[in-house]
Amino acid sequence: MTRATRLPVYAALVLSLALPLAVGAQEQAGSREQQAQGQQQEARRPQAQARSTQALPPESVTRHSLQLPGRTLSFTATAGNLTLTDQQGAPQAEIGFVSYTRDDADAGTRPVTFAVNGGPGASSAYLHLLAIGPWLLPLDGPTISPSAPTALVPNAETWLDFTDLVFIDPPGTGYSRVVGGDQVRDRFYSVQGDIDGLAAFVMRWLKEKNRLTSPKFFVGESYGGFRGPLLAQKLQSDQGIGFSGLVLVSPVFDFDWLEQGTAGAPWTNAALLPSLAATKLSHVGPVSRDALKDAENYASGEYLVDLMRGLQDKEAVDRISRRVAEFSGLDHELTRRLAGRIDMRTVQRELRRGAAEIVSAYDTNAAAADPNPTSQSSRFEDPVLGAMTAPLTSAIIHHLTDTLNYKAEGRYNLLNGSVTGAWRWGSGRNGPENLDELRQALALDGKLRVLVTHGFTDLVTPYYASQLLLNQLPDLGPQRRVALSVYDGGHMFYSREASRRAFRGDVQRLFEQALQARAADNGD
Repeated sequence: MTRATRLPVYAALVLSLALPLAVGAQEQAGSREQQAQGQQQEARRPQAQARSTQALPPESVTRHSLQLPGRTLSFTATAGNLTLTDQQGAPQAEIGFVSYTRDDADAGTRPVTFAVNGGPGASSAYLHLLAIGPWLLPLDGPTISPSAPTALVPNAETWLDFTDLVFIDPPGTGYSRVVGGDQVRDRFYSVQGDIDGLAAFVMRWLKEKNRLTSPKFFVGESYGGFRGPLLAQKLQSDQGIGFSGLVLVSPVFDFDWLEQGTAGAPWTNAALLPSLAATKLSHVGPVSRDALKDAENYASGEYLVDLMRGLQDKEAVDRISRRVAEFSGLDHELTRRLAGRIDMRTVQRELRRGAAEIVSAYDTNAAAADPNPTSQSSRFEDPVLGAMTAPLTSAIIHHLTDTLNYKAEGRYNLLNGSVTGAWRWGSGRNGPENLDELRQALALDGKLRVLVTHGFTDLVTPYYASQLLLNQLPDLGPQRRVALSVYDGGHMFYSREASRRAFRGDVQRLFEQALQARAADNGD
């Protein structure tokens, strides 16, 4: 399998937030072709069938008052969709959204934040109901159960205090859909077509809601974080819109950089090791960047050097096998057998093999029973991603239907594997990356602020991978305008109350700094 064909498989398995089942390596290899064919067939429905589905309902506008600690929020919620058309006016896609706007604020100066999740193939329900919206689905705890209660509670950490919110479901997620046929679907289900559609949605929403003068921000998670710099650069150059700030949650910056682990690229191992050390440390004391300083220094220093020496240098192999076992808590015999090169799948099965448990790739502190503990390979649901799918799906459907009075027919796609299977990642040998767009956006706008956030125990998008790549950015001005914050937890660290609170505080500071820079630029 060449790099060009291997990239989409890696991204679908590891980064999509769209595949409900994690598959053992031996079993996965034999099913990839059948799975891809099935997803492509589902994605390529005939045009007539796509257009025969019942139209989405018109906008539903409801007003709410929410009691939160120390304050009361009065706001308007709007659930609806915008239809994107081609130059001839033919409908192309219906993109669903939910917005929350404060009733006691000047809309012309009030910040507005556009939020998307990842996948490609995930709806915005994760950020909406687990992190920043006015209502919260509580999932904090050592385990997540698919049968967990789905009742929402007021979210004390909502961002609605300091920004209006617009949650976007790209085509194929939530109730959103492509209505223009196969060629249109192929365009939306691609890296660039996706950004074009999101940019068109943002401009359309701002114009229709009379919010063009509002300060504009973006938050995206995982692949949504990957979208952020691309969308910022697209809006700057093509739509005449400038974001004041980007919040990138558990993002990917360079797919090719991470994907090369299958080819033995040493930086992929170096990027993962601090997250393994955080897992071990979390069981004996608090986790912090200071506490992980030795692991980080080793990962990008002696470990990287010895990895580069290769398998032929037996002394180097012996050194890294021993040190990796010390930092990670994995058995030394295992790390020796693997020559100190540990991948995500190995960690999932081996970290708690003695207890017959598998850990989540999204948070190594979450575990579930291994359904095949005596087998060399195992087929299992991820203890975080798979477990939260049922309660979150039920919660968002009930919220839209009952609280927001938006009664759409048809399936709500929280995670749509057919989108991931049909996604076009581009051509050529290099995987998609957004660091160039990030540099361009920062260079063009000296006021733009960026906050990158991660969870310590996330193996899907390890925080140290982002740190190593962000280290390569030039200064781009006298001020440091890109920051990295890491919290307890994994990919969805915000499901932990303490991490969600710290996350909100960091984001609010970014908003304040961005708005101060904007005011200074305007001479206020």
